[in-house]
Amino acid sequence: MEHWKELVPVDRYIVHAADLLHDYDRKIVSLLYQPLIGMKAFSLYMTLWSELEQNRLWSDESTHYTLMALLQTNLEEIFQERLKLEGIGLLKTFVKSDENSRSFIYELQAPLSPKAFFTDGVLNVYLYNRLGKSKFFKLKQFFSDSEIDIDTYKPITKAFSEVFESVKVKMISTISDEMQHNLDRDENTEFMDRNEDKKLLIENENFNFDLFFAGISEVMIPKKSITPRVKEAITKLSFLYGIDPIEMQGIVMSALDPNEKIDIEKLRKASRDWYQFETGNELPTLTEKIQPLASQTMVNKVPQTKEEELIQKLERISPKEFLIDVSGGAQPSVSELKIIEEVMFRQNLLPGVVNVLLYYVMLKSDMRLTKSYVETIASNWARLNIKTVKEAMETAKKHNWTADKKTNKYKRQPIRKELLPDWLKQEEGPQAETPKPEETHDPSFEEKKRLLEERLKKYK
Repeated sequence: MEHWKELVPVDRYIVHAADLLHDYDRKIVSLLYQPLIGMKAFSLYMTLWSELEQNRLWSDESTHYTLMALLQTNLEEIFQERLKLEGIGLLKTFVKSDENSRSFIYELQAPLSPKAFFTDGVLNVYLYNRLGKSKFFKLKQFFSDSEIDIDTYKPITKAFSEVFESVKVKMISTISDEMQHNLDRDENTEFMDRNEDKKLLIENENFNFDLFFAGISEVMIPKKSITPRVKEAITKLSFLYGIDPIEMQGIVMSALDPNEKIDIEKLRKASRDWYQFETGNELPTLTEKIQPLASQTMVNKVPQTKEEELIQKLERISPKEFLIDVSGGAQPSVSELKIIEEVMFRQNLLPGVVNVLLYYVMLKSDMRLTKSYVETIASNWARLNIKTVKEAMETAKKHNWTADKKTNKYKRQPIRKELLPDWLKQEEGPQAETPKPEETHDPSFEEKKRLLEERLKKYK
């Protein structure tokens, strides 16, 4: 998303607290959320919070110039960090536009309680993978306490009606009217409040519930067992572990108890076991959809060459969006999405680097994605610790699939040098500059290359 279309320095904003924020929330955001969203997003949240006066819900109006000065950063970075806060549930943003100006409301959301966070089933898994066993265990101890068996005690608390009694008092009409007016809520005001029933909402648009229900019978899993809470858990777990509807059917059946109810904890454990079996006892990690700002090389720059233009495009789009565009708007298949997920999560490649990988493989293998072919390059790039789009292009340009010369395992129809994009061409001897007559023309591949380049222009 182009930040300058969404935000400019003169845009005004007001901070609003959706919940009454406590000092304890600072510890939660600092110790539980900051490892997931990073220092800059954490700093943005705290800066917005600091603009609220003590125990107030609304701040004074400011411009984004002020925010840029406070954070000592540019507007694009503020915009990207804001998206992280929105995605993880710490911020909601509202905008009002007129002819000459635009104003925002940044509504701060209270973080999840420690209990909700550590039993969330998504955030706690990402935190464990980010911090490791030892630090995660220490945080669990920090935010918990030993429990006493209260069932061994006898409750003796008195009820309200046992302690108090309501006495009817007659009052004159004018006083009753005044009292009624005072008891009514004033217009354009809101009371301090705290919504304790908070949870992280995750929508997995790739999970097809119609397919999930089509593959099971009422005997196997009764429809009444799929309550809204269970459906929410299925959505979260499918997002977290990349489980498709067919695989999820068996996992859900394993969590069904004798009373035909689905145990959420069993469902989480079964999903985790399935994932660890598939990935070799690993847990998923949290990553961004597009290239992180810190690893972008064309931030706030105007491309001077075609190569720089392509770098900027590949830095600003997700691998899924890349596949959609080069496919003419068609959605990627499940197998293609799994290939992307595996190279991003298993090999820890950044989204922009994955875009270069996909672009490279599709040109080299007749617009097809072969899992083994992609994984071979991905593992090599992971060992080389490639972090930027530019580095990925330079590596592709340098090697230009020299592995094909050593093995025939992944070798396909050779692609001539003149058909590759400029950034993939490499300096070769004078002989290589003059192709053989029979190889100078391939209309089908030329057409595919032309279409690919036209589709990529949509990223401008």
